[in-house]
Amino acid sequence: MTRVSTGRPLETLTAADFRGHQGTRFRLTAGAQDGPGGAIDTELAEVTEYPAHASGPVRAPFAVLFHGPLQPVVPQGMYRLEHDQLGPLELFIVPVGPAEPSAPGQAATAMRYEAVFG
Repeated sequence: MTRVSTGRPLETLTAADFRGHQGTRFRLTAGAQDGPGGAIDTELAEVTEYPAHASGPVRAPFAVLFHGPLQPVVPQGMYRLEHDQLGPLELFIVPVGPAEPSAPGQAATAMRYEAVFG
């Protein structure tokens, strides 16, 4: 079972655990199975909670969205994310495309990466 640095199982994390860290830095590093690679800094941009089903899991499903640099784009896979307060997390991250520009005609300034918790 994967655990965060506090010893808490990853499976027990909720949207509330991440919500208080929106706007903060998470360092994303490729796992050993993904081969050599550098690290990029990302920012937790959004936390989305989905309705729980009565017969579903104990926690409500949720997703976290990170913003990183436009280049390099890291492929989907397992990554280690490190955060000053949450500690290290091993998450499956998927690139979902550039962030929407803040105004029409402007270029995107960030690549979006998502992790979903069921």
